[in-house]
Amino acid sequence: MTRECGRRFRSVLFVLGVVLGSVLAAPLATAHSFDTSTLKLTEVSAGRFAVQWQTTAKTLQGLREPARYPAACRRRDSDLDCGSAGLVGAIEFPWLRGGQSRVTVLIDWLDGSRLLRVVDGSSPSLTVYGIPKAAGLRFLEPVARDYTRLGIEHILTGFDHLMFVLAITILVRDRKALLLAVTAFTLAHSLTLAATVLGLLRLPSAAVETTIALSIVLACAECLRPPDSLAHRAPWLVTFAFGLLHGMGFASALLETGLPAEHVPSALLFFNVGVELGQLTAIAVFLAVGWVVTRMQRRPAWLTRAFVYAMGVTAAYWSLDRGLAMFG
Repeated sequence: MTRECGRRFRSVLFVLGVVLGSVLAAPLATAHSFDTSTLKLTEVSAGRFAVQWQTTAKTLQGLREPARYPAACRRRDSDLDCGSAGLVGAIEFPWLRGGQSRVTVLIDWLDGSRLLRVVDGSSPSLTVYGIPKAAGLRFLEPVARDYTRLGIEHILTGFDHLMFVLAITILVRDRKALLLAVTAFTLAHSLTLAATVLGLLRLPSAAVETTIALSIVLACAECLRPPDSLAHRAPWLVTFAFGLLHGMGFASALLETGLPAEHVPSALLFFNVGVELGQLTAIAVFLAVGWVVTRMQRRPAWLTRAFVYAMGVTAAYWSLDRGLAMFG
């Protein structure tokens, strides 16, 4: 009896430690200040852009020319004239290479199209698309490269999406059932991702993000329930329903980043491919770690349960935080 009480006490301490660490880390992370740099290009007439460069980094404030523009573009005072060819090609930031700085690039065209990118030292350039259709399939290479990378980055840095996938991996023990559940999740979020990006579906972003956090809470709760619940008997149905919500979350991130006006279907396709690659990578890592843990001779019996509790409480905190922000 005493030993059992000790185990429960340790599990409670474990959960409280994880949750307390998460809550305390959040304000500390937001309190840390970072230098920000922004290059804004606004089209004021056909092929001509007003250039605005802003930075809080003292070492960059004296930088006269922050970027190298496509060959067709000529800088004239505070304007960038790209002529009839338009702003098409690579915008490069050679001084970024190998450093820790980042630059937010925002381009607004006359027709209302917008491109938003964050460029850093690992990839100090971005490609502005505009290759004519006569170029055939050559435009697919940069679109495929950039948007596949964006999809992978989004899923691997989106902790709420990763937490949901981890909860499903814990919930569904049978590998065939897990494959079916993941396939249903993929199909569902692909549908709402496309529908939202193409303007066929619109829901408030704050409401979507709040509901995504709640989906993690529900998934964690199902991990702790008896095996006769709906999520255990038909996990594919649950993942399909929640996948519809997560797809709208993916779409919000993609729309904020921007899409090449002439290549929306291609960009959408490769972003989704990137999301799937990131998701499959995460599942493979989760399964590998789970395989190692299950073979530990002294593995605490409460470990998985405590981990699920920690995820659920963290997601509940996100739900409250996002819900209050939505109404506030």
